[in-house]
Amino acid sequence: MANTADISFVHLGITIDHLQNSISIFGFRIAFYGIIIGIGILAGLWVATSDAKRRGQDPDIYLDFALYGIIFSIIGARIYYVIFDWENYRDNLISIFNLRAGGLAIYGGVIAAVITLTVYTRKKKLSFFSMADSGCLGLITGQIIGRWGNFFNCEAFGGYTDSLFAMRIRRALVNESMISQDLLNHLIVKDGVEYIQVHPTFLYESVWNLGVLVFMLWYRKRKKFNGEMLLIYLLGYGLGRVWIEGLRTDQLIFFNTGIAVSQALSLVLVVISALVLIWKHRQIRLKSKGED
Repeated sequence: MANTADISFVHLGITIDHLQNSISIFGFRIAFYGIIIGIGILAGLWVATSDAKRRGQDPDIYLDFALYGIIFSIIGARIYYVIFDWENYRDNLISIFNLRAGGLAIYGGVIAAVITLTVYTRKKKLSFFSMADSGCLGLITGQIIGRWGNFFNCEAFGGYTDSLFAMRIRRALVNESMISQDLLNHLIVKDGVEYIQVHPTFLYESVWNLGVLVFMLWYRKRKKFNGEMLLIYLLGYGLGRVWIEGLRTDQLIFFNTGIAVSQALSLVLVVISALVLIWKHRQIRLKSKGED
């Protein structure tokens, strides 16, 4: 392993000597973060429309919705992030529009998507929960891919670890606000270069979401009611996020309360989704017994 590598997974023998976070086309810098988010959106749209076809729905409806949903989801994801990280934006308001530097919060995007879908389905006289069941498959697909944008931005990592998946990052590549005291206490110096060694929480979340997607793809033919896949998504994703968010050093804090807003929101969604799923399945069982 090269001592001066930009990033290395120290126990897996994987190194990246020079990490690039953008490419230049005709002199215009395009961030890998944006490219990966774009790939995630396209992949998610393909999964959602494929599921719509399987269910006998018109996939063009999803493509039509995507024109609105994608735009408002990105806006929502940015607004959510900026609100809870206001200290870093209030003195430089123009930076709010610099999406190439990162700073999108998935829950803001989900909230905006739900609001947009609610309005869209009411206008078109369609079933919100039916569309949401296919849409959430596309959403989590996009999340699986999109998290790798954080890798190229050297963000969304956790505190110090020396576990199997420990990731070592050149300190100069990282925003200092994301480096906790714990990481400074375990600072590693190799040939005069400083490194932090962290939990790659972006990787944990990507793999967790892949597991949730696999389960959803298996279960979708067995669903009992419209909206069930949405509830499973909220429960599955939320469970992972409660754990993973607790590891991160760049948590968005709820207005100086010390509460990690995304972790708290995940916990609320897990509880509500689980209760609704239990209640709905109980209702279905009782109805089935009544008919017998």
